[in-house]
Amino acid sequence: MGTQAGRRTGIGRRAGALIAAAAAVGTVTALPAQATGAAQATGAAQATRAVQAAGGSAVPPYAFDGSAQRIQGAASSLDAKTLQTGRTYRDTLEKDGKVYYRVDLDTKRNAYVSVVAVPKPGGKVEYGDGFKVGIQDNTGADCGYQQVDFGSGRYPRPLAAYARRIVDPDSSSCQKQGAYYVLVERDAAATSTPDDWELEIRYVTEPLLKQAGPTALPEAWPSGTPAPPAGGQQRRQGGAGFHEAVALREGEWRADIRPGQTLFYRVPVDWGQQLFASAELGSGAKGDSVSNALALSVDNPALGFVDMDTVSYDGEPTTLTLDPLRPVAHENRTSYQEATSGMRFAGWYYLSATLSPEVAAEYGDKPVPLTLRVNVEGSPKQAPPYDADPGIFSVTADDREAAVNGATGASATTNGTMAIVATAGIGTGTALLLGLGAWTLLARRRA
Repeated sequence: MGTQAGRRTGIGRRAGALIAAAAAVGTVTALPAQATGAAQATGAAQATRAVQAAGGSAVPPYAFDGSAQRIQGAASSLDAKTLQTGRTYRDTLEKDGKVYYRVDLDTKRNAYVSVVAVPKPGGKVEYGDGFKVGIQDNTGADCGYQQVDFGSGRYPRPLAAYARRIVDPDSSSCQKQGAYYVLVERDAAATSTPDDWELEIRYVTEPLLKQAGPTALPEAWPSGTPAPPAGGQQRRQGGAGFHEAVALREGEWRADIRPGQTLFYRVPVDWGQQLFASAELGSGAKGDSVSNALALSVDNPALGFVDMDTVSYDGEPTTLTLDPLRPVAHENRTSYQEATSGMRFAGWYYLSATLSPEVAAEYGDKPVPLTLRVNVEGSPKQAPPYDADPGIFSVTADDREAAVNGATGASATTNGTMAIVATAGIGTGTALLLGLGAWTLLARRRA
């Protein structure tokens, strides 16, 4: 089953629960468990941001997908529990831990399993601390893996990476239909904090092409940094997780970021378009320089790592500019360079900015002005000839509207939940219509 089909199945079950509840009680007075979890997660993050705006010292915790199911990774591949396509899961990973999950793959779709590792705030990490996620066949051969770490920015923050299995008729490995295993391994120095890391796991698939396209990368491509986006500065505070990432279009976006905080954004980038991003920390009180004070990362629509950089801060305005990325193209996946290979499909690309907690010791635990400058260069090109609906690997008119309005992935869930709550006390027939309409809207937004 593809990603969209898996989501439709979940929505259908929830709609059925609403009908049953309405028929029994006469009004819709109960919420599905997953919707309730999503609303609570979103509400908690919004409440924490309100404390922050009022001058409080709380830093928003990572906002997990409220629909995620709890799963327990196995110590052995043969005991691994199966991940379902289109679903999100949560687990924990011990220091130097190693866990397996299972995916049942066919020969008709590419598979991507992403892992977001979320360390507890306030801990200690060292250079090289991180994790690896890979997909293996039943002989232990690697089909595709990614390894990420904190690099020079040695402070806890969410890290994302993905494993992949690509259907390739010219390859002799990892091409059979059947059981495959997702292996997640954590590396940590002896001096690092031994706390468990929370994991957010997603499994999505991508259709194949009807006919093979180009595989050679163009030698010449626009690698110059464009002029800053026009239109002036606009206010848009980031979300607290990938699920809550705030949509952006091209422009200059102003936010506030506290020491130890990570802000998440998402930008729709279509086939043939290029994403350019930079971040500027505004001036503040004078002080000693904090090394690698700001980290800026970009991840692709499957939550695979693309690129990351850091910059120091000494109270003066400082800017971090990510290296130019190639235009989005299907053939980029043939590259061995992650920054090129990651730009392999259209869809939502994610930007995350983290301010080092060490900034608080030098400049106080208060918000620092942050500006993100985002350019999306080039006109959209025709999508490659997929043999099925590409799902999340595309840019729709609704996506572009969301980028204009600053919508989040969580807002659709919250709006749908609130509409159902509002029907309490309304007649049964009206409640059913409104409730089902909300879930229909949710299904379309998620698709």
